[in-house]
Formats: sequence, structure tokens, C-alpha cells
Amino acid sequence: MLFGTWNLENLFLPGTPSGPKDKAAYETKLAALAAVITDLDPALLGVQEVGDPQALEDLLGMVGGDWHTELSQHPDHRGIRVGFVSRTPLRVLSDTNAFPAKLRPVQEDDSGTEVSAAGRGFLAVEVATDAGPLRVAVAHLKSKLLSYPPGDRFFPHDEGERARYGAYALYRRAAEATTLRALADELLAGDGRERDVAVLGDMNDEVQAATTQILLGPPGSEIGTPGYDRPDRGDAERLWDVAPLIPAAQRYSRIDSGRRELIDHILVSHRLVHRVTAAGTGMPGEDTPRLPSVGPDPAGRRGQPGSDHAPVWVRVG
Repeated sequence: MLFGTWNLENLFLPGTPSGPKDKAAYETKLAALAAVITDLDPALLGVQEVGDPQALEDLLGMVGGDWHTELSQHPDHRGIRVGFVSRTPLRVLSDTNAFPAKLRPVQEDDSGTEVSAAGRGFLAVEVATDAGPLRVAVAHLKSKLLSYPPGDRFFPHDEGERARYGAYALYRRAAEATTLRALADELLAGDGRERDVAVLGDMNDEVQAATTQILLGPPGSEIGTPGYDRPDRGDAERLWDVAPLIPAAQRYSRIDSGRRELIDHILVSHRLVHRVTAAGTGMPGEDTPRLPSVGPDPAGRRGQPGSDHAPVWVRVG
């Protein structure tokens, strides 16, 4: 079984503020996305940046075949949300954006405005597999891309403003990672040795980032360490990032200002990690993902075909 995660980059209908300018550009974008999904042939794919649900239906219609879809009912202020597409029926377990009860609101701008919910909802589903039920949560954490008031200004007035808004974004991403970890705890239910659980999505930071590390749970036993094959009490609640299993040349899912970075992740439970037979980015058999380099102004990508992210996937036995 192959499953994965992919940021579809502004999947909106044509003519909308964030979508392609016309039908021709829209169909070109869909065709590029559809070609990747067809070659990837996932049993289950977590998706991000779905703006219009109809656009997702149009995409899957271009891929062809029977698909089941579920989308979060908690889009952000631009209307983008997370979801799943699957070859088999999905059962929704949770769709939430609320911070855990003991996590206080965090500051998001110079005005002192605080937020107590994630910018985009986290969706968890269950799907039947030959090995038993698989529980999966999909997320899209706060971006490292900084915007400044008023409106969508992407360049600061000075370095003090850049530093402050970098901190606000980090506060939000850390709180959202904590919220996602709380959802993972519900899915694991302290029984990761017996449950197949995965948490995946665009985490907007790299493997060793503090926000990504929050998602792992109890430290220790990472892939490639001496403790990996030694059972311990943390295995019941731990998640493993499959990044070390991705070939080094493929270990990136986005290129930011010419720098390769792995910001899309798949984390799996103890029962699942030892059944992973392969992991990668892009399409299976591809040496390296072919991606554009993006800069600080997202408007420069409007209407471009495909996505600025590569899918990240795992194959399990």
C-alpha cells in the first residue's frame, strides 16, 4: 500500500483571487497535478491548499477512476483547507482547529491580537486496509512565509518588524504542532504498538525543527539510531518521521530561494514504521523531484502549472 501527502498549491477555480486567471491555465494546472497522482497511484493521499472543493473534484475527474474525498470544514482566511482522497471509503474521526484546553492563546501581530485555534483545521480519518484499520491525520501548519499589515505585504518596513513577525509565526506554528500532537495522542490511544497511525502534511519546517520534533512524542529510538530496534515504554506513544528512509538525493519537498528543504512529513506509529518498505519524494523511480524555486512573494506563482511542493510518500507491507 502506498500513501502520502501533497500540497496542491492554491487549488482554486479560475478567475478567483488565488486561482489561475483563465480556464486554459486552470486546465494546464490540473493536468500537471493529475499526471503526478496517476504516476504515484496512491491508495490514500492527504492534500493541502484545497481552495474550492469543486476544483478537487475536477482534478480527480481528470485522474479518473473511483475516489472518495473528505475535506476539513475549517479553511483559513483565504479559503484553503486540508483533506484526503482515497481509493476506498473514509470514515471521519475528527475535524478540529481548537487548541488543547491547557494551551493559552498566542500573539499573532503587533496589535496584540491573540488566536486560540489553528489557522487551518486538522482532519483525521480511518480507512480499511489488508493489515487492518489505518488512522491518519492531515495538517497544514502555519507557514514560514511572513506577511505584514495592512493586507498582503510580504516585505517588512525594517528588520525589527521582520523579527517580530517571524516570532509570531513561530508561536503559531508551535501551538499548531502541539494541537496536532494532541490529535495524534487520541488516534494512538496509548497503543501505538498495536495501532496503525500516521500523521502527515505540510509542517512548514524541517526534520530537526523544534516544531516538527513536538510531533514525535517520547524521544529516543529514531530511525538509524541504536535504539530503533530496541522496544521501550515510549513505543506505545511515539511517532517516527520517515525522512531518514528517503534517499538522500530526494530528501526535499520544496525549493525556497534556491535552497532545498523537506517541510512535508509523514510520521508513523510503532506498528507501522517497521512495515515501511520504501519512502520517497516526487514519483517512485524518479531520481530527484523536479520543482521550481519559490521566493518571498507567492503572487509570482499564480496560475503556474502543477505545484511548488513534491509529494512525500511511503509504501508499507
